[in-house]
Amino acid sequence: MTTLKDIMTSDLTTTDAGATLKEVASLMREQDIGNVLIMDGDQLRGILTDRDIVIRAVAYGHDLGSAASDYASGNVLTLDSQTDVQAAAEQMAQRQVRRLPVTEEGRVVGIVSLADLATRTGGGADEKALQGISQPTI
Repeated sequence: MTTLKDIMTSDLTTTDAGATLKEVASLMREQDIGNVLIMDGDQLRGILTDRDIVIRAVAYGHDLGSAASDYASGNVLTLDSQTDVQAAAEQMAQRQVRRLPVTEEGRVVGIVSLADLATRTGGGADEKALQGISQPTI
């Protein structure tokens, strides 16, 4: 059984809730990444993607000095590192998420993306479940 721990990226990029949109965007550019976890100490408060910055802030002409946490997705789905990749793919499809923070004992220890499930599972994630991610629900 392949678990999330087997395929997760453990090199996380995080920031605190007080970071600005500009600071987070600069961090994304410097690290060549598309998401940053918003943390309050050890607690995950949200996830902000490059798309969130563009669609929720820039498109409306909002100030890039605004708090990044105001534009982050809250109530983020997380799963334990021992979760089977198939179960994770099904949860991601059901909740329509492309990035999944991975936890151990309630602490974020990694992240798995849709691309990770598609390329690192060695067939462990059902293609049908992966196709359900980001598909419109009827």
